Amino acid sequence: MNSEFPSGDMELTHILVVQELNRARTFYRDVLGATVVREYGGTSCVLKFLGSWLLLVTGGDPTKDKDKPDVTFAPPQDLKSIAHAMTIRVPDCQKAYESLTSRGAAFLTPPVDWGAEIRCFFRDPDGHLLEISEAR
Repeated sequence: MNSEFPSGDMELTHILVVQELNRARTFYRDVLGATVVREYGGTSCVLKFLGSWLLLVTGGDPTKDKDKPDVTFAPPQDLKSIAHAMTIRVPDCQKAYESLTSRGAAFLTPPVDWGAEIRCFFRDPDGHLLEISEAR
């Protein structure tokens, strides 16, 4: 294994494609508590959240970029098919559920106890699936 990858000075960024940047930024900042770090021309926003980076970008036509030719960035189209989700580990799922609900998060169900964990799911305004999970 190459000792240069991964290294301690690397970080992970999740790219989330959104329809309306202002709406998405407001959700991640006001509902989840992410910190806005910078914005780029009204088409993207960088946030810091729980030690990771979130990059909110607006979709559009296929790119002409040299590093990703003909790639189309688009928000989720079918809410019943998921290709990516993020899990937030919490110490108390019920308390996190109540806190996020009070800030405007719309959960699919209340927390469900599965024995080894208690979890529930919600979506951001563009349909990206998020989970809060309390491991036991």
